Amino acid sequence: MTPPSLSRRPGGGAPAGKPGRKLGPIAEGVGTAHRAWLEPLRIRFLASGLTISELSDRSGWAKSKISELLRGTGRYPRWEITYGLLDVLDVPTWPMRRLWMAAALEAQKKPDWIDGCIQSRQNQHRWATLSTGPAVPPLEHQAFTELNRCAYLAYARLFVSEEEAGEVVAETFDVLWFRWDEALASSDVVPFAWSVLRKSVMARACHVDGGPELARTAFDTVALSMLSTPTARFAQIEESMALFKAISRLPAHQLDVMVLTYLRGMDHAAVADVLGVPIASVHTADRYARKTLTAALHPQNDLGETPE
Repeated sequence: MTPPSLSRRPGGGAPAGKPGRKLGPIAEGVGTAHRAWLEPLRIRFLASGLTISELSDRSGWAKSKISELLRGTGRYPRWEITYGLLDVLDVPTWPMRRLWMAAALEAQKKPDWIDGCIQSRQNQHRWATLSTGPAVPPLEHQAFTELNRCAYLAYARLFVSEEEAGEVVAETFDVLWFRWDEALASSDVVPFAWSVLRKSVMARACHVDGGPELARTAFDTVALSMLSTPTARFAQIEESMALFKAISRLPAHQLDVMVLTYLRGMDHAAVADVLGVPIASVHTADRYARKTLTAALHPQNDLGETPE
């Protein structure tokens, strides 16, 4: 028998003084794709107000197994127990299943193992296969996805490979579907969604000296393609790599504004729409970023004035 779901939607936070052992942190070594679904699942659990003991009673799974799953310890969790927690916590199953499968591949699980886990769950509950949540996202989520997919891909491609960029963006929209109620309850869906994308991109990007590497973009610039001689191209590569290295060290908001504006050719109004910030914030970030870059690349010319 499938355990009863929560009678209220999670989101109110755990009551003060709720008994039970506190949930420990996510274990070190948990993969990026695994963390992508584990973190929002933990948020959902903590917001539900349930203890691990209560979650065990409602799901039918042992407390030790649930604790392992929620901390990412032990072996990668099978779909059966993962689904059991989704049902109790009222989590949409369809995006979660895709996230779970991607993380299973990351954990070196073979396709036969993954298919077997899914099939086992379906065989146990043929009458309730993937019953938690609709099979398609809410219409608002679908519209948001169509509106922002291209910009998200353009951003991701600056930091990761073409294949990884597609995976990151797909993951972002699945996590956003998973957390859609939370996104709607936030002050603004757009910056909420951007934070999900950025976190996924930066988790996969190569980092050098504390900043995400942009050096690969030095070999694909418009300026470089217009140069004909090897000497000129080499000089442009050196200059571009120095610039991108300096950009990678900018504060997060300034970095995002610079790469979207100057490496992806978006105007400030479009950048503001994608980031979900006032256009004045984009103007300010651009101005301060250019001043910082000028000082870093041409310190002898820095007069303490804002470049125009």
